[in-house]
Amino acid sequence: MKLRPLRESDDRSAFSSGDEDLDRFFHRYAGHSQFRHHLGVTWVAVEDGRIVGFATVAPAQLDAEAIRVTLRRRLPGYPLPVLRLARLAVSRSDRGRGIGTALLRRVFELAVEMSERVGCVGVVVDAKSGSMGFYRELGFSELEVMVGALDTRPRPIAMFLPLALVETALGTRG
Repeated sequence: MKLRPLRESDDRSAFSSGDEDLDRFFHRYAGHSQFRHHLGVTWVAVEDGRIVGFATVAPAQLDAEAIRVTLRRRLPGYPLPVLRLARLAVSRSDRGRGIGTALLRRVFELAVEMSERVGCVGVVVDAKSGSMGFYRELGFSELEVMVGALDTRPRPIAMFLPLALVETALGTRG
């Protein structure tokens, strides 16, 4: 399996995670977001010429007040640079093979690279209710979201992982 940024020539039409919203984004909007609007980058996991998973990331900022007091003690009180994991999906037929973990590891590597090049204090993900336990096990903690809740579907819960824990997960910090 190879992880690389999405290419304009990639055929995304056969990918199916089983999540209608994630699949729609990947089929219709991932290319426009990356190549036309430059809003973020979608990383794909490719095996035998077939896309088996993807993760979309974008730089973002986080209001320091949204982070738990214990995590923000040493951080300034102004907006903080973070890497946002906007979407993560694995093909329904390829689940349980570590593809999501490999994509998440790449996201963590990108956060460390971002911290060294332009600044980054951690990773933020909008976790669906069914994924919160997975992210909590990695050390993510819930953020206080001030605006943006939708009443039409379950709202994702913003969760934060400090850079120190990102580096620990990568094995780059003792």
